[in-house]
Amino acid sequence: MDNKTKNESQRNFGENMRQRRLALNISQEELSFRAGLHRNYISDVERGTRNVSIKSMEKIAQGLEVSLYQLLKYENYQT
Repeated sequence: MDNKTKNESQRNFGENMRQRRLALNISQEELSFRAGLHRNYISDVERGTRNVSIKSMEKIAQGLEVSLYQLLKYENYQT
């Protein structure tokens, strides 16, 4: 996987995560509490600047009350 594809995957995960968080009407701070992760980490993941472990992805999915698949599936967001 080249860097462009890797970065695109990170951005896609982050955007799916952000869209779900906004749909739940919760803040990054609330999500960080639910997922047991630092607020700055949540922000980095949403912006696609953090390489997320599978364990952290699972925590985020649980915090967002959604399957991990929903956060991983590709959406064509305009960025």
